[in-house]
Amino acid sequence: MSGTEHTEPTAHVVVGYTPHEGFVAVQLSPPPAEYVWHDRRAEHQQERFGPGNRYQQWLAVDLGTGAVWFGDTEWRAPQEDSFPGLPGPRRAEVGDGALPSPAVLVHPLTHRGSDGQGACTWRFFTAEELHALAERILPVVQRVIDSLHRVGPAGDLEWSAEAATAWSDLERACDHTSDATGAVVWAGPRASRVPDTRVEVADFLARNPELCDPSWSTATDAELDAYAAYEPVSGYGGVPGRMCAPAHVQIEDGYTFYGHRAALYAYRAAACGDRTPVEAGIWLRTSDAGRTAWEAAKVVGASLADASDCVLAHLAETFRSAAGDDGVVLTGLPAYLWQERAEERAAVDETLAATGEELKRLEEMVTELRRVRNTVLTRVLSWTDGRDDEEIAGLAATSPTVVAEWRERLTADRGTRPE
Repeated sequence: MSGTEHTEPTAHVVVGYTPHEGFVAVQLSPPPAEYVWHDRRAEHQQERFGPGNRYQQWLAVDLGTGAVWFGDTEWRAPQEDSFPGLPGPRRAEVGDGALPSPAVLVHPLTHRGSDGQGACTWRFFTAEELHALAERILPVVQRVIDSLHRVGPAGDLEWSAEAATAWSDLERACDHTSDATGAVVWAGPRASRVPDTRVEVADFLARNPELCDPSWSTATDAELDAYAAYEPVSGYGGVPGRMCAPAHVQIEDGYTFYGHRAALYAYRAAACGDRTPVEAGIWLRTSDAGRTAWEAAKVVGASLADASDCVLAHLAETFRSAAGDDGVVLTGLPAYLWQERAEERAAVDETLAATGEELKRLEEMVTELRRVRNTVLTRVLSWTDGRDDEEIAGLAATSPTVVAEWRERLTADRGTRPE
């Protein structure tokens, strides 16, 4: 668990899937026998079975709500779609980490069996038989629900070793045989012991404390989630793999680890004690204590862009102390301050870049205007209409000295021209 309490649901069969309601929510449509078999004795399998052998009845379980219901697939669907219309993935498709949202898993039922003489038989179940199965597995579903990890404030579901074992028991409880009368007999439910090869990450951490990273105690949710999601090219992933890789520790093959996120959140909760972990940015922006601490630490007119690493480190200590007085532990504080400074410096860089671009544009414009002015000034001076340098300088927005020098160059140029 993550240190946050969550109300656990109760396993139940969905309304509309019970006999007294007439199964108003489900209409099973199994294929006729002639669509299951082509030729029982055909040598090649594709000649033996018809399209109806792909018909599948299933049980669905919503591990977030405890709801259980059942249904079937469309046997007429294209052959490339092996399981059309399922309300969720199968257990093998979701792995051993976090469950999808919504946490709906489907267990397809087995229809093909043997008659005891080695001959292949098919058994499709009635709605009453499926309801009896759904009622029968409710205690096992409850075991799964009760033992799942619920992580973070939203109570995200994550497999535990116990929950995975309980689900295996659920799948075995869906196996069937037939008695002498041909009636279906479901396998007896059982509560299996968790195999030694299924290991809780929290237990692994407790046995190997030297591999733990102290930074977990002040890591943000996102940082813990990224750590738990570690996936190497080969070998174990998750927390054990991430811990053992830099320590060059090899884990024996054959184990499956559960509760990666839950273990990290629990580690952080234990490190925080009676204080609540809160992301630094959220506390500084939204809490009264955080805003007060920020204003008290900020010099009027100052910007983080101009703060040195030493100043940021001092700010971090100041905010940690203020947060402790407020009963919280700040997570991701150094990274937040450094990121804020980086963003402010990036904004300054953008201003500098924009200023440089504008200056370049204006300089190019001034150069062109100077060229045009010089051309016009040359024309005006060539008129020799009696106006003095001061008057022409006023028109050209320059000094009389510049006009005089320009006039001298023109006079010199005319004196050197060949007759």
